[in-house]
Amino acid sequence: MEEEEHSMINRLVRGVALPFVLAAVSSIGLVAQTSHKMANDKTETSSGQLAPADRQFIKKAAQGGLAEVELGKLATEKAASPEVKQFGQRMVDDHGKANDQLKQVASQKGITVPEKLNAKDAATKARLEKLSGKAFDRAYMQDMVADHTKDVSEFRTESKSAKDPDVKSFASQTLPTLKDHLKEAKSIAPKRTKPSPSGTH
Repeated sequence: MEEEEHSMINRLVRGVALPFVLAAVSSIGLVAQTSHKMANDKTETSSGQLAPADRQFIKKAAQGGLAEVELGKLATEKAASPEVKQFGQRMVDDHGKANDQLKQVASQKGITVPEKLNAKDAATKARLEKLSGKAFDRAYMQDMVADHTKDVSEFRTESKSAKDPDVKSFASQTLPTLKDHLKEAKSIAPKRTKPSPSGTH
């Protein structure tokens, strides 16, 4: 009799405990699945599941921004005109700030941005380093008009067509500054390219 009671108690305990055990196992499985999904989502974001055009834009914009800063520093040292020196300093300040913002976006997407000039930009810098005074001013401002014309076009396109919202936001927020740079460069460049009748600038 005592043995039967013991057996009944065991069955009762198992019957009561089993649903709780199953529920606990189910909860653990759900948590594991959720954690795995969150990890995957984070990985997809951080590893940069970007459209090829967005990825290319980030790298190209970072490379261009780096060049603008380097050439701007050169202008502050070598330009003859205070106006050109001032423009060069603005390039250092504005593009330096934009570069920092872009690095944050790139880091979130798992993209490594360039840290040094590419061959083309290095050649441009080397060419300008050989110039001084008015010759430097002319060449530098001509480059700035050409560079910013291209930049404005590329940033305008990306601000409209970027798939990634962070990339699109960066392009949209930076575009007005680039337009200002282009407008200023266009206003300065003619003064440096056409000698005045008196031969002074």
